[in-house]
Amino acid sequence: MNHCPKPTPLACAPSETTTQPPRKNAQLNPAIILLSIIFLAMALTYGVRSGQFQREDIRVIPGTYQVLEKNSSLSQLFTLAPRPANSAIAQPVSLAETFMAIPLAIEKRSGLIFMVLFIGGMFAVLNKAGTVDAGLDRLLGATRGNVYILVPTLMLVLSAGSTFMGLAKEYIMFVPVMVAMANRLGLPSIVGLAIVALSVKTGYMGSISNPIALSVAQPLVGLPVFSGLSMRVVAYFTFVPLAAAYILYYIRRSGFDTSATFSHAGAKLSIRHTLSLVALGLGIGFLVYASNQWHWKYPELSAYYLALTMVFAAIAGMRPSTTASTFVEGMNKMLMAGVLIALATAVESILATGQVLDTLVNGLSHAIGQHGQLPAAFGMFFAQMSLDLVIPSTSGQAAVTMPIFGPLGQLAGVSPQSTVYAFLLGNGLTNMITPTSSGLLVLLAAANVGWGQWAKFVLPLFLTCMAVALALLAFAVLSGY
Repeated sequence: MNHCPKPTPLACAPSETTTQPPRKNAQLNPAIILLSIIFLAMALTYGVRSGQFQREDIRVIPGTYQVLEKNSSLSQLFTLAPRPANSAIAQPVSLAETFMAIPLAIEKRSGLIFMVLFIGGMFAVLNKAGTVDAGLDRLLGATRGNVYILVPTLMLVLSAGSTFMGLAKEYIMFVPVMVAMANRLGLPSIVGLAIVALSVKTGYMGSISNPIALSVAQPLVGLPVFSGLSMRVVAYFTFVPLAAAYILYYIRRSGFDTSATFSHAGAKLSIRHTLSLVALGLGIGFLVYASNQWHWKYPELSAYYLALTMVFAAIAGMRPSTTASTFVEGMNKMLMAGVLIALATAVESILATGQVLDTLVNGLSHAIGQHGQLPAAFGMFFAQMSLDLVIPSTSGQAAVTMPIFGPLGQLAGVSPQSTVYAFLLGNGLTNMITPTSSGLLVLLAAANVGWGQWAKFVLPLFLTCMAVALALLAFAVLSGY
């Protein structure tokens, strides 16, 4: 072997060619993807006719859709005049209104955005205190780093919160922990993200007693809330193991030796770390209780995370100035998540302003038609998947679609339970990958994973779950569920 006596630039250079390190493909920023969708939504307000349903509160009244007179002149694109209030003539959305939709969306979603920022600050303080690392050492030492135990167990626990209580954005606080655990095992960050994100999404697909979805969807088709438990249980215990198996397959394929034991025995926790972890566990438990018992919204949740931060800092013995600077640093890391939430919200706002959202819903309802049970059920499933791009709210989508799809389904021989089942499967499945889902975007931002990278990772599972969902829906319809 030849050795280079001096580290000069040309000392060991090959005589003809120099091997260049492989260049990494640049990840497309998710903000660019959402901006593209925003301008596509603006274009739809010019190319799609405007119309509206009559409503009782947020509930759509079936059969009341009316086409509105509309001035679709391209001159509207550059107008700066304010939109007339209560005008009988619809107008497409101008460029000025499109740009204004973004800051208005920040204002509309400010509660969620600040909650996300405060969670980032809280975990930065926990990391600074060394609590997360110490807790992971104990966890990995106790399980010997066996991913066959870790992944299914963690996903079962996290998905239970989603399927029983509708927890979703609350789980953003788990993402940094799971990412740190994956990195400690030598795995990419996307594995830690997947443990949380796929637990939430598959939990929603089952929605055994998820009040966010069922308390809106089932009464709108004349069903008692939480009725029809059997097929939702089947869905939950189908999709969660499927997602866990997919993550384990990805880990194995990436070259990680899942049979290897974790050599770190786990050092004994200090008193401060023990108290911090106990406070974290109690804090999460009380958060779940308060959110369900007192229906906490984003301001209450933000205040709670801020209070927890002070508790963690006091336990760790951190100076106030250190705590404040660390908290702000953590908030800065979550700033992109706030931007993505606003951009996703702007899409729905633009379609609503141009009054084309009801037109899209009405068009999909006609496309479903009355061609028999299975075509109608599958049509509702794919319609719910499509609408999830423009109505990312689960309860909002239920309020718009259930009053329309319920009667359509019954005319085609699809029971109300199967109509709700199609909604749960379609909505939950699309939320696994859609770039307009604020719930998904905040999880991606917390893990510092781009949407393109996530889409490439999850696409095989997404297609597999779609096939399984169609099979379950077909069984539900044919069995008279």
